[in-house]
Amino acid sequence: MDYFGSAQWWVIAAALALIAELLTVSFFFMFLSVGAAVTALLTWMGITPDMMSQLICFTIVSLASLALFRRYALRIFGKNEKVDKYQDFVGHRATVSVSIPANGEGKVHYRGTEWIALSHDGKPIDEGTVVAVKKMDGIRVVVEVV
Repeated sequence: MDYFGSAQWWVIAAALALIAELLTVSFFFMFLSVGAAVTALLTWMGITPDMMSQLICFTIVSLASLALFRRYALRIFGKNEKVDKYQDFVGHRATVSVSIPANGEGKVHYRGTEWIALSHDGKPIDEGTVVAVKKMDGIRVVVEVV
């Protein structure tokens, strides 16, 4: 067994890929980590003795796990709960606290705080006007006159 094909290198590669996954949360490096871990196990067991068989094993296991399980991982772990939570604001009423110019930004007072607001139809809305939340656009509230 050559030095660079040892199981220890594959364990290190699996750990580095797992750290990269924790830093990026892309659900990509996790599957490279799985491929490296399986390759380390098979190398330790003597099933993949040379570097070529290890690279083939790593590639096949990584791609297969990526193709089979990434969609499920994204479905289970990839939800952004804040976006879902903010969708509950749609339809609620707010009061314009800083006038919203045509195709510009103003502010509305909603639930005890100031939110950056945009007019749904691009028309200006005066301060003090009661508006309804149409949708959330990141940290901005898109509103229309009630």
